[in-house]
Amino acid sequence: MAYRWKNDLKESQVTDQSLWLNRRQLIAGAGAGLGLAGIAQTAQAEALEPNSWDDVTNYNNYYEFGTGKEDPAANAHTLVTSPWTVKIDGLVDTPGDYALEDILSKMTIEERLYRFRCVEAWSMVVPWNGFELADLLEMAGVLSSAKYVAFETANRPDEMPGVRYPVLDWPYVEGLRLDEAMHPLTIMATGIYGKDIPNQNGAPMRLVVPWKYGFKSIKSIVRITLTEDEPPTSWNKANAREYGFYSNVNPEVSHPRWSQASERVIGSGLFATRQDTLMMNGYADEVGGLYAGMDLKAFF
Repeated sequence: MAYRWKNDLKESQVTDQSLWLNRRQLIAGAGAGLGLAGIAQTAQAEALEPNSWDDVTNYNNYYEFGTGKEDPAANAHTLVTSPWTVKIDGLVDTPGDYALEDILSKMTIEERLYRFRCVEAWSMVVPWNGFELADLLEMAGVLSSAKYVAFETANRPDEMPGVRYPVLDWPYVEGLRLDEAMHPLTIMATGIYGKDIPNQNGAPMRLVVPWKYGFKSIKSIVRITLTEDEPPTSWNKANAREYGFYSNVNPEVSHPRWSQASERVIGSGLFATRQDTLMMNGYADEVGGLYAGMDLKAFF
């Protein structure tokens, strides 16, 4: 029987929904351009004044809808998310176009609790609804020659105004090593707090890789390709010096423009004492073995 991650987070550790939605003031005070990263099992969320659902839809990173933080909120409603098809191809037994509704009918959608961190900004606990990526890959049948999994975001200029500009090399692409993709902590998320993911947050299905930085968790996926060679990734193509293929949370390796050694807990205030960032966001025990013998400074 395949190993399944057992969630030991308590309900009391989940960040209040309204706090998760309110990121404008927190991020504005900490600086722009800091993406979400992975999760940790020992989360401790503190309460703040509740805010509205509108807050989460007004401060997002999703360049397909514009580079401004409020651009996705203004433009993401144009993305048509139903029906949705995901092409699975490459080194698989059963390549083809898989309708999302058919995928979901075969999956167990569970509520999973994750602690998200943003380097030099905030951390929190958020429940994702989704299923393990391994289950989807097994549905298509992974060939023994496959070593990597490549992902691709929708590229629809008529629905995504941001892709009309060469901010990145569109479409947005990401990748994982096969053992990372098959790990039970790697999920395909279809909901948040029991609700469908809003368009600007990656509807209708996005990747969540809890021990990596947020840009690895590609949104609005339309294609998954199994390959023998390491696939290209968007931010690595844009700036290889700052964004490596692995992008594991490693407080011992500083980003060229800032330290990644500490973080601020949501609810503690902008000027509260920071706490140490945990290796691989606290999941080193679960995923550290994937990188045994690797130089994590060279393979960042």
